Amino acid sequence: MADGALQGMATGGDDRPTGLAMRRGAFGRCPACGEGRLFSAFLKVADHCPACNEALHHQRADDGPAYLTILIVSHLGAPILLASYMAWRPSAMTMILSFGAGAIILSLAMLPLIKGGMVGLQWARRMHGFGSEPDHAAP
Repeated sequence: MADGALQGMATGGDDRPTGLAMRRGAFGRCPACGEGRLFSAFLKVADHCPACNEALHHQRADDGPAYLTILIVSHLGAPILLASYMAWRPSAMTMILSFGAGAIILSLAMLPLIKGGMVGLQWARRMHGFGSEPDHAAP
């Protein structure tokens, strides 16, 4: 394929770079301008960006971030759980408490990152109504 065709596929054939929008979203910033805060609370996406007034209420992340978080946390935790059991043979209660707390903390830390990235992906790909309004900020 020609470089132009590959570049068109990578950006979806429009002027919204997917990777940049996902990074901005993962860092909790507006995927359009990168300045305003994406979340108004821990996981509540703001209706509009306070900096560029981009409409963000179109997002439909739903259960996707939770599923991805569970997938990643369990794939990180299972080998560590097995290795620690084989190396030190801790009691069952120690394993439950330590890995339970670790899974909760890691999940709470990763969930906003993944949800922000997913909102950025939806914005960049003009999904769920994000493409029906004109752009307010250049990426």
